[in-house]
Amino acid sequence: VLMDPIVPCGQILALHLSVPSVFFLRGLPCSLDLQATQCPDPPSYVPRTFTDNSDHMTFIQRVENLFLKSSESFLCNFAYLPFELLASDFLHRSVTMKELLSHGSIWLKRMDFVFEYPMPVMPNIVFIGGINCGKKK
Repeated sequence: VLMDPIVPCGQILALHLSVPSVFFLRGLPCSLDLQATQCPDPPSYVPRTFTDNSDHMTFIQRVENLFLKSSESFLCNFAYLPFELLASDFLHRSVTMKELLSHGSIWLKRMDFVFEYPMPVMPNIVFIGGINCGKKK
């Protein structure tokens, strides 16, 4: 099943049918993509989304990054709670969002190391950057 994991209904169906799932995404809120694939995501190195920080942060930026990372878990638990309940009801077992997304076979990420900060990734993550670029005039 090829899907965008922002709304995990396709992943719930893929787990129910026991078929492999391929995620096509730019990134997930709260770094759920990194958590689900067990990629290292230290707040002292990896900047949070919408902070405009680079991987070379000052001490104050690193502290801000740590606070944002800790607050993301509360917001994402609230936002993804309906999907966790739906998955638990449909699969007849307790499921978290991280566990649900961890069954992804391949993650096709629409980003590129040239434009993003370098980060450690797992072997099932494939960068396909440049697919959204227009032709040069």
